[in-house]
Amino acid sequence: MDFTVNEKNGVMVISPQGKIMGGPDATKLHDKLLELISQDKKRIVIDLSQVDWMNSTGLSILISAFIAIRDNQGELKLANVTERIGKLLEITRLTKVFEKFESVEKAVQSFG
Repeated sequence: MDFTVNEKNGVMVISPQGKIMGGPDATKLHDKLLELISQDKKRIVIDLSQVDWMNSTGLSILISAFIAIRDNQGELKLANVTERIGKLLEITRLTKVFEKFESVEKAVQSFG
């Protein structure tokens, strides 16, 4: 799994590609999220359009990032949630935790 990081209107957009399953690649994503928080980047969107699948490790990365960002008075939002990932979020009831948007642009605009 690779990922890119871009900034749009003061919002950090992380775009992972592939599977978020654990191991060194998932650790890199988790470390990048923590690095952004340490740099006082408090508005983050994760673009899931290129994520094929995620397991419990991937979900735990999202949850821990959400908590860390919230605890630092920031927000983490999801964009382009695929049907497969959306079902996973529904089953785990994480749809009540994460704000989801149909595009990165709408997610970025939602920060106001």
